[in-house]
Amino acid sequence: MLLSGFFPDLSWILSRIPSWLPTSIDFGLVLALSYALLVVIGEGERRSLWMVRGFIVLMLATVASKSIGLDLLSSLLEKLVLGAAVSMAVIFQSQLRRFLEQIGRGEILQLFQSSGRPSLQSDSTTDRIVDAVKELSQNRTGALILIETSGALDDEDFVSPGVPLNAEISKELLQTIFQTSTLLHDGSVLIRGSRIVSAAVILPLSERTASRQLGTRHRAAMGMTERNEKCICIVVSEETGSISLAEKGILNRPLTSSKLKELLQAKFAPTVEKKAVRLSRKLGFQGQILFKRIFRLPSSTSQENKN
Repeated sequence: MLLSGFFPDLSWILSRIPSWLPTSIDFGLVLALSYALLVVIGEGERRSLWMVRGFIVLMLATVASKSIGLDLLSSLLEKLVLGAAVSMAVIFQSQLRRFLEQIGRGEILQLFQSSGRPSLQSDSTTDRIVDAVKELSQNRTGALILIETSGALDDEDFVSPGVPLNAEISKELLQTIFQTSTLLHDGSVLIRGSRIVSAAVILPLSERTASRQLGTRHRAAMGMTERNEKCICIVVSEETGSISLAEKGILNRPLTSSKLKELLQAKFAPTVEKKAVRLSRKLGFQGQILFKRIFRLPSSTSQENKN
């Protein structure tokens, strides 16, 4: 009773709120949370994306069955949603941890921003990688370079996450790391954007039968890329000096340094930008035609025919 004087009577305000507004807000929040889950968990991996979509479909089906009045079906779906939530919490431990950390830090808006495809930022960065691989190939120095292509890899994706470096990419640094006299040469180098994140990263080996000519580095490149589609691996053979590029568990070999540069440039941002420009021009042209039809504006061809 004493606190009633400090707080205004909200009953009149609540009575003026339309009945559809709480339902709309509730539905909008569910859609926003679902989109955040799709961005954080499903980014970069097609199977993970399907799992999250299936979970969202189950939730929507539960709400729909309950609103219609199908009590038995809604009760069954609720149990399925609960079991699916527990299973996803186990499968996506690292992603959910990152999701909760972002909420705890107040980075709500960042949840809805997909990191997308990390670009090598400039042709000079690609040139440094290719030049280092070319030198390593000529000197027959074995090397394994892991490059993220869509989203960040987690420590759980590796057998061992290696030694953190967080250094800018340079030809000299890459060559130095893979010298057999250094402690970091055994394993892979992880590249994210234009920086070397870590070295001596141990990758999972492929369980598929491979040619006897392929060593541990090639099997590691195949194993990593077949388990995770958001990365590629460059391999330099220690015995022959041949260059290989692994993607989705498939080795493209042998490659020249110029061919490797061409594949890397095609993999990253320039291709995406060209597609976006083509799409925007196409949409703009179609929009112009639609605008003329709506307002019945004469087209250039009709004007020419009149003249």
